[in-house]
Amino acid sequence: MQRTNFGGMTCSIARTLDVIGEPWSPLILRDVWVGFTRFEQLQADLGISRKVLTERLNHLVEHDVLERRPYDQRPRYEYVLTERGTDLVDLLMVMADWGDKWLAGEAGPPVVYRHHACGEISAAGLRCTRCGEPMHARDVDPLPGPGAAA
Repeated sequence: MQRTNFGGMTCSIARTLDVIGEPWSPLILRDVWVGFTRFEQLQADLGISRKVLTERLNHLVEHDVLERRPYDQRPRYEYVLTERGTDLVDLLMVMADWGDKWLAGEAGPPVVYRHHACGEISAAGLRCTRCGEPMHARDVDPLPGPGAAA
């Protein structure tokens, strides 16, 4: 099935969806982040078909989200996050925070995060890069930026 191409839209959300908007991609990134770096590990953890996993990995490598590195004399590779990929994991942490708040139920969140700097368990959240205060949708006004459509 042909996917809609959002990459040409003048919208950073649409462009991001063009890279990771297919449902398997965020789950692949999550798995690579937690240490499942080899094809067989990813396939076993996700229960995804080899064909779909190959397509998704190739797409993420093409978009410089993952890097393919050989780990064996045979042509076998592991996948590691690039700088772009690591930045996307920040987005996944915010998505997880939303899921923990609205979907985790009485059992609580399936994953918690220990902050390296202080050693404490914390929720992921957005903060203003200027003042450091929490920043949510209700706290901002979206304004046209320099790359806005004319």
